Amino acid sequence: MPRSQPAAADSAGVSHAEMANAIRALAMDAVENAKSGHPGMPMGMADVATVLFTRFLRYDAADPEWPNRDRFVLSAGHGSMLLYALLYLTGYPGMDIDEIKRFRQLGSKTAGHPEHGHAPGIETTTGPLGQGLATAVGMAIAERIWNARLGADVIQHHTYVIAGDGCLMEGISQEAITLAGHLGLGRLIVLFDDNGISIDGPTALSTSEDQIRRFEAAGWNAASVDGHDPAAVAAAISRAHADTSRPWLLACKTVIGFGAPKKQGTASTHGSPLGADEITAARERLGWPYPPFEVPEPVLSAWRAAGRRGAGERAQWQARWEALDGGVRARFEHPAGAVREALRGAIDEAKRKAAAETARRAIRQWSELALEHLVPVLPGLIGGSADLTGSNNTKTRSQAVIGKGDFSGSYIHYGIREHGMAAAMNGLALYGGLIPYGGTFLVFTDYCRPAIRLSALMRQRVVYVMTHDSIGLGEDGPTHQPIEHLASLRAMPDLNVMRPADGVETAECWELAVEPGDTPTILALTRQAVPNLRTTHTDENLCARGAYVLREPEGRRDVTLLATGSEVGLAVEAAEALAREGIAAAVVSMPCFELFRQEPESYRLAVLGEAPRIGIEAAVAQGWHEWLGDGGVFVGLSGFGASAPAPALFQHFGLTGDRVVETARTIVAKSG
Repeated sequence: MPRSQPAAADSAGVSHAEMANAIRALAMDAVENAKSGHPGMPMGMADVATVLFTRFLRYDAADPEWPNRDRFVLSAGHGSMLLYALLYLTGYPGMDIDEIKRFRQLGSKTAGHPEHGHAPGIETTTGPLGQGLATAVGMAIAERIWNARLGADVIQHHTYVIAGDGCLMEGISQEAITLAGHLGLGRLIVLFDDNGISIDGPTALSTSEDQIRRFEAAGWNAASVDGHDPAAVAAAISRAHADTSRPWLLACKTVIGFGAPKKQGTASTHGSPLGADEITAARERLGWPYPPFEVPEPVLSAWRAAGRRGAGERAQWQARWEALDGGVRARFEHPAGAVREALRGAIDEAKRKAAAETARRAIRQWSELALEHLVPVLPGLIGGSADLTGSNNTKTRSQAVIGKGDFSGSYIHYGIREHGMAAAMNGLALYGGLIPYGGTFLVFTDYCRPAIRLSALMRQRVVYVMTHDSIGLGEDGPTHQPIEHLASLRAMPDLNVMRPADGVETAECWELAVEPGDTPTILALTRQAVPNLRTTHTDENLCARGAYVLREPEGRRDVTLLATGSEVGLAVEAAEALAREGIAAAVVSMPCFELFRQEPESYRLAVLGEAPRIGIEAAVAQGWHEWLGDGGVFVGLSGFGASAPAPALFQHFGLTGDRVVETARTIVAKSG
């Protein structure tokens, strides 16, 4: 049966105002000490946060990874001192007063914006406005998935978000709130810091939206509340707890920089230190006579009691968890050994079937066939597409669709919400036990890019299935044909960009994408059919090395052809033609530059060889010169595509075997 909410903390005679003012003082002091930061939001939302963390939030500061904890996301990440103050005050491990004093300093846990992994209690990296809200939607979906799979006695909790005006102005917020409303995520509660101020001044300068009506139109419950009236805030959250039929927006009317006599309610408190004189005056107004960074023992003790208030509930939950069958727990915990063993068998079977195929297929179709092997053995896989399921080939026969009131499936129709999908997948990954993958066209990574960047920054295992990866998509034309996208994605740190060439490589790339690890993956897949190149089974995952020799001529190398994806087949065709002319051409498939870069230099040199090199890819040249060396030549594109059938486009833009042959003749003659 569902568990009750932990009791409110015993403040032992300490008032709400004193506890809230501890947050305000720490925010003022830390920003002033750093000479940088945003004191206004923490001061304005201190009352709301105090009510939430002392009376409603289910957590145990001593166990920040408790699976059934409520998730708290500070979407307005510029107000990071609100979160850091709460983590220090409630006693999260590693967040001591010295870290508060080191706010925004090199190597501190208290970065300018919250960064996941820097300190326990930071559920996600925020700062790019709206990302936290959209990521929290993914967390709320994950909570419902695990509730459906494990039962309310094991997983049932809320996801809370503090969002500001900026979060709600960003376009991603519309994608996020409409998805949440459509799915009826009734345990998602957004606390809107409705202070009416942005950097330029009053928000009336740039917006006149009625957020209450906007959220209601998206299928939410919504209400306004005085954010400085703790009883009213508590009543509003209690009301949200009582009705979980829809997600909730609680618009908390606050004064930015609350307590700063001259600056509160103005844009000057948003992103600058208050200054020594204003801080002195604020201390007087707030009745906080203590020196900088000092929290009196009774107030700190009351906060530490709040941090322990969920310990009993957490202990009871732990007993229930340990009483579960080990196989049930493993579904959530995903032990690495078991995952790799399941993967090994599924990928081996997929590779054998692919190697035996003679028909030409699109790489997106090979991807679907790989998923047919993976989904049954990896229940943590949660698929989806931004309204392109049939084009991305992301849904397998066995997957049921997740929908309002039924989260027992493993596939999400995200609608035309590429950015919201990408951010939600970050939330699914951060929650635990799930491996999200979602599809759209490669060109629309432009819509997803801020969330992809956060996947990489947070080192989350998220798989982006990006099909229609070149001019090979054909008639839809240059608006839909990615040209610069592979280069721009390869420029992003800690992101693996994989462009497989055939069915075997596709299975191997899927294995690399979903195996236990901490790197997100872009799978760039063709729309058009390509030949199957690897027709002999190998146990080794050759793509794991990033690049390998697919075709080695006997005796010598006159030229090395380097290619990815659909152009590997073109390179093989050219190598065969060159052989008939007596030119010995090796073919190197390079499905993942990033993995190849990590290989020892001796391996890289052996693969690339000493002969002149030609790079072949239906994209721009940026990034290729690292592999081509002095005198190397790139055969690809330098401008946008056009609308025509794919074969005509490859001919028109010179991406043909004949051009590669001609280029090879020239480069070999020069080297000779």
